[in-house]
Amino acid sequence: MRRSVCYVNPSIARAGQISTWKFLYSLATPLPAGTKCKFDLGGSGKPTDWEAPSTDLSQTKNVIYAEMPEGEILEATAIPVRHNPIPQFEFTLPYELQVGENLTIVLGAPPNDSQVDHIGNGAQLFAQRRKPFYLYVDPTGQGNYDEPDVFSMDIRGNVLKKIEIFTPSYVVKNKRFDITVRFEDEFGNLTNFSPEDTRIELSYEHLRENLNWQLFIPETGFVILPNLYFNEPGIYRIQLKNLSTQEIFISAPIKCFPDSAPNLMWGLLHGESERVDSEENIETCMRYFRDDRALNFYASSSFENQENLTPDVWKLINQTVSDFNEEDRFITLSGFQYSGEPHLEGIRHILHTKENKSLSKHKDYKHVPLAKLYKSTVNHDIISIPTFTASKEHGFDFENFYPEFERVVEIYNAWGSSETTANLNNPFPIQGRDSEDPRGTIIEGLKKNLRFGFVAGGLDDRGIYKHFFDSPQVQYPPGLTAIVCNKYNRESLVEALFARHCYATTGPRIVLSFNITSAPMGSELSAGSKPGLHVNRHISGHVAGTALLKTVEIIRNGEALHTFFPESNNFDYEYDDMVPLNSVTLKDPNGKTPFVFYYLRVTQVDNAMAWSSPIWVDLN
Repeated sequence: MRRSVCYVNPSIARAGQISTWKFLYSLATPLPAGTKCKFDLGGSGKPTDWEAPSTDLSQTKNVIYAEMPEGEILEATAIPVRHNPIPQFEFTLPYELQVGENLTIVLGAPPNDSQVDHIGNGAQLFAQRRKPFYLYVDPTGQGNYDEPDVFSMDIRGNVLKKIEIFTPSYVVKNKRFDITVRFEDEFGNLTNFSPEDTRIELSYEHLRENLNWQLFIPETGFVILPNLYFNEPGIYRIQLKNLSTQEIFISAPIKCFPDSAPNLMWGLLHGESERVDSEENIETCMRYFRDDRALNFYASSSFENQENLTPDVWKLINQTVSDFNEEDRFITLSGFQYSGEPHLEGIRHILHTKENKSLSKHKDYKHVPLAKLYKSTVNHDIISIPTFTASKEHGFDFENFYPEFERVVEIYNAWGSSETTANLNNPFPIQGRDSEDPRGTIIEGLKKNLRFGFVAGGLDDRGIYKHFFDSPQVQYPPGLTAIVCNKYNRESLVEALFARHCYATTGPRIVLSFNITSAPMGSELSAGSKPGLHVNRHISGHVAGTALLKTVEIIRNGEALHTFFPESNNFDYEYDDMVPLNSVTLKDPNGKTPFVFYYLRVTQVDNAMAWSSPIWVDLN
């Protein structure tokens, strides 16, 4: 049977473009008077989705209406959609339409100003090939809709606004590596929408004068530059200059080692994209973090009791995570968020460390206390990460802590930092609908001699966070976790997490190290085996920022022991804590040996921060 023809004018949109869009429906069969037509934008209410129009034609911009072949204007009725803040839009035909006639649905400027683009309707903020819009038709007028007809439109990147440079953070002298250059619009989409004569000049520190590299912007919007290498150890940054606008774009720092180096891997254990759903569209989500954001690892983190997660969706998530795990390219882990009793259990992000652990098991976890869950799990099969611990409504008071499973704690995510409270100068406090509880701060947990490393989470609008977007809850940039591991594979990454060889940032790829007597972050030292620690704890390391470094603080027992003011991007530091060890140790609540803990806190002039995992020194 011949189908009706669906086409859009214009057929191509730029991300974020404001215009008037016409969806023309050319009939293959007659439609009687009283036929109902229901138009669906195909969005879910995310800030990046297609802008929802108004049905009120008295508005001066961004409306929706339908136009009949003889010019009559039909007003739309908004039809609510369950679990979706964006309605569908229904029209009723006033008279019969014949084969070949067009029903035109218009999104944009009001009928009397249809040629004025700037008062039109806003396209979605992300690029997409063949973005679908749906039209449901019911000739009976009873609301009995069949399968929809589909309009398709290509959404492309807008005007070139920025250049992202993704590089490895650790390289070795004279060893070749690749970098990825992405030409992006203001929304982060790939684009080549720029003047034809645009040229990009590449340089970096210590570049030989006889080398002068210039790049064209490719049609794909990205280019991989292979076989770069550095002749000398040090800190480097790749610099790209737009010769047309004189704008300069600089990569995150790259540390070049003289002989060998571990892997410094960047990724997200807890979080999702504001742009892409991480459940039903898990494959698109994984591609986004792997390809668009150049992450080295990612873990799924759906809540165990989410309404939309059927067993089939859980199976899809688990299978996709497994399929995307690829050594030396992208490491993936299956995980879910456990929502337990506030303060006693709080929120846990539970990661399966081995392959073929089915996420369908979440049904069994739903009402199981954490203690019972841990008892039924083999050690090292999971890593359980307490998250959002300083939350007043959903936090964790660190009274029941299981160090064999809870190797790291989330110090920061897009809804706030749990390091300390606002009264103690936390620049990212939990504020708004939910607030902070001092019992759940990271420092209070460390003072109880609980030993955990630091990781950072990203954005989350699921589970306990789902109402934050529509409330005055303060939102911050999504964070990143850095993991230092020997090999670029899942096993090595998990080993590094268990060893607490990791640190957290508020998003920028700040390179840092933190050592006491050459022992790296996450270490446990004892003055019993190293008597010199009674007299001196020699602290050293380096920091390379993505902006000027404002302060580099050595934190001892929750307070700043020493603060450096580098006023530069790169900083090597040393400090000798020569206060007698027995005069600064804290008492263990369970009567174990007294202890002291140290960690590094970095703040840039742009207010971005990083926290190293702690190092502990025991008195005996």
